[in-house]
Order: sequence, then C-alpha cells, then structure tokens
Amino acid sequence: MTYSDAGVDVDAGNAFVEAIAPLAAKSARKGVMGAIGGFGALFDPKAAGFDDPVLVAATDGVGTKVKIAIDTGRHDTIGIDLVAMCVNDLVVQGAEPLFFLDYFACAKLEPAVAKAVVSGIARGCELAGAALIGGETAEMPGLYSGADYDLAGFAVGAAERGNLLPRQDMKSGDCLIGLASSGAHSNGYSLIRRIVADQNLTWDEPAPFASDTSLAEAFIAPTRIYVQPLLKAIRETGAIKALAHITGGGLSENIPRVLPPELAARIDLTQIDVPALFGWLAQAGQMETMELLRTFNLGIGMVLVCAPDEAGALISHLENSGETARVIGALKASGTGERVAFTGALGDGP
Repeated sequence: MTYSDAGVDVDAGNAFVEAIAPLAAKSARKGVMGAIGGFGALFDPKAAGFDDPVLVAATDGVGTKVKIAIDTGRHDTIGIDLVAMCVNDLVVQGAEPLFFLDYFACAKLEPAVAKAVVSGIARGCELAGAALIGGETAEMPGLYSGADYDLAGFAVGAAERGNLLPRQDMKSGDCLIGLASSGAHSNGYSLIRRIVADQNLTWDEPAPFASDTSLAEAFIAPTRIYVQPLLKAIRETGAIKALAHITGGGLSENIPRVLPPELAARIDLTQIDVPALFGWLAQAGQMETMELLRTFNLGIGMVLVCAPDEAGALISHLENSGETARVIGALKASGTGERVAFTGALGDGP
C-alpha cells in the first residue's frame, strides 16, 4: 500500500507549496530571511527597523464562518478573515505585525480551493504589512470529511520597548471612540448559521435586510483589518491610550480587557450605527439586547481610548485614513465593580 491509498497525496502537497510561493512572495517585507518551504522561517527584527523590540504573538481561527465559505464555494476572502483576527489582536497592543504563518487542514487537498484560501491569506498580509513566511497543509482523512477544511493563523509583531499599549495614564472621563466594522467579522457564526437555517433560507437568496445582495455576500464579507490606520494614528498623534478589538464577547467583554481595575466603560448605545444585518439577526433570532451585545460587534470593530480634548483631532486623523469613527462613550470609576454600563437603546441613534 501507499500513503496515497490511505487518502494522503504527498505529491499534490508538494505541488501546492510550489504554487503558493509566488503568493507569499507578494507579501515580503524588510526583515524576511530565506524563502517559503524550509523547516522553519526566519525574520530579523533589526532589519525591519526596530532597535529594542518586544515581540508580541497572537493566534486565532475563523470559526464556523469557514462553513459558509465551504457551502457556497466562496473561498477567496476567508483567508483575509484569518489574518485579520490575528493582526488586529497585535495592533491593540501597539505592535506592528511582522510575519504570519497559516495552518490549513482538510480531508483531501483540492488545489484550487486551497490556493484560493491562501490567496486571501496573502492579501490579508499585504493589507496588514506582514509577511507570509510559512505554514502547514495537512490532509487528514477520517478526521475531516468531504470538502470540509479548517484554518488557524499565527502572527508575530513587535513594538519598541516602552511603546506598548495599553498605557497607564487612562482616567475617568477619557473618551471611547468606536471604529465601524465591515459586518459580523468572524464571530457569532454558529448562531448566524442557526438563524439562517431556522428561517428556511439558503445562502444564495437575497438578504432580507438588503435585497441587492445575497445572504452569502452579506455574511462572507471579510473582517476589517485596522492595522495600518491605527499604527499611523499611534505614531503620528500620540493620542491613543488603549485599544480593544471587539471580537467574541462583544463590547461588554472586550473593552474591560484593556482597562485597569479602577476604571469601567460607559457606552451610549444611541451613538452606535447598527448595520441592518444585526437588526435582522436580532428580530429573526428573537434576541435580547444584552445577548446581542455579548455575541456580535453590532457595527463597532475596534474601540479606542483617548483624552477628551484629543478626540476630535484623532477622529479626523482616522477618517482621513478611511475609517468611520465616532465617540460612543467614556471611562468612569468602576465603583461596585461593573466593568461596562450601557445607556440609551440600540436603534435610537444615527
């Protein structure tokens, strides 16, 4: 018997590595040493321009959003999600993403599908300014079945010692600025898929909340990568005290992760411009407000903390970089221990 008889095609795997090498090369940046395909990948932080760097690492996946890509045959942007979920976690610590590695696991390697996925990963790396310097492709028949595959990503960034976020000068009264998301990003998709199934809808049907687009197009939209605008704002304004990436757990669970124990967040829900897709999910799933707030980003993909007298200039700077930004709340004393308080009602604002 051969390994191929057991369902693993080594030759196809080798051919795939050769096919994606040009995609990885497009993301090259200063600091990369060697080429893809070795036993390990090398990177020189000094060549990337750092004098005394602290390395910051993050790993994540795409979750069950990947199932929509599989079911609809839309594989070219799911790799952007993979990169985004990792590099957005780096930049909130003040780190510049340096390089990225991916892990692609499947039952049987389909070269066209895998190349589409990696093309998205390479595009995400370009958007983040990170180099795709390696990865792993694994055929595992018996563990995965049919056309199923899964993804994991690993990113490493760096910041000069002393420039890490969050800063220690946050205080009561500081402003919370929200940056608009590009949709559901990569969180809550087990619930999204359940709601779509319970409504007896298919992914190619027009979205009930946007008749000019399909459900698949609305929910496969890739996670926004905030790296370049935020790095520019950190370096050019000096105004950002902390950043929170709004992922699983929503506003209620992610903002406290960057706050000291004595501070809490007060969010004005009327200042959040909730995209129509979340309104539909709330109605179709009969979801209560607090469940929405801890499951989805509701249109806010990133939250910044700054002094109130610097909020206007920081918002202008971010808008000049293509972001949509708005003050959505402020910091307050934590008092009895409540970490996030909400005022107003969703849908009553802009």
